[in-house]
Amino acid sequence: MTAHVVTIPSATVTQAVSAAGADAVIIDLEHGVADYAATQAMIAATQGTACAPLVRVGAIDETEVKRVLDLGAEGIAFPMIRTAEDAARAVASLRYPPDGTRGFGPFVAHSHFGVPLMDYMKMANGNLTCCLLAETCDAVENIGAICAVPGVDLILPAQFDLSVDLGIPGQFDHPLFLETIGRIEAAAHAANIPLANVALDQAHAERLFERGYRVIMGVDLLWLTSKTSEMQGWTLT
Repeated sequence: MTAHVVTIPSATVTQAVSAAGADAVIIDLEHGVADYAATQAMIAATQGTACAPLVRVGAIDETEVKRVLDLGAEGIAFPMIRTAEDAARAVASLRYPPDGTRGFGPFVAHSHFGVPLMDYMKMANGNLTCCLLAETCDAVENIGAICAVPGVDLILPAQFDLSVDLGIPGQFDHPLFLETIGRIEAAAHAANIPLANVALDQAHAERLFERGYRVIMGVDLLWLTSKTSEMQGWTLT
């Protein structure tokens, strides 16, 4: 599967990525610049495609999660998960009582899914994607317990933050980083939870697939920068 992190607050960009065949987009409210109005337009831009709109929130914040789900998001990517308790809170925020803590008000979301308002609850409970970012030393220490929490659908070892927390920023070939990533991978595989990670070229994607990853990810701004830079080499000097 492929997913693309969309940091540009544009329904046009999201529509183009969705129409190109992406399995999912992750609208970035943690590091991107989209507001809620842009987020709703970006979610709506996936209509008519097989692309699932997810949103990366800024924290495990039930209010923020509720709001973007009510805009029609089909799942949430949660940053800075540190403990099994964090993971359980994340799962609960996606579900209505008695299974969770989400408040009811999917006045926009039910139209996105094409169901009557009062049918949305039954449809949504247990069917929204819960993606957890493992990006701290605490998360690595607790990764077995995190993966054991029911309702976790996807684990993303976030390499940039993780390398920073390890004290080796950007050193993705460092033995400590590789050993740490290996611990996350082993725990996810043991729990039969799919893994996701960023791959910006085919060779990297193939290496991830060989290690058991099932979702590869791109980032809109990195694609734009890379292709623009590549095109500069086409000009005559």
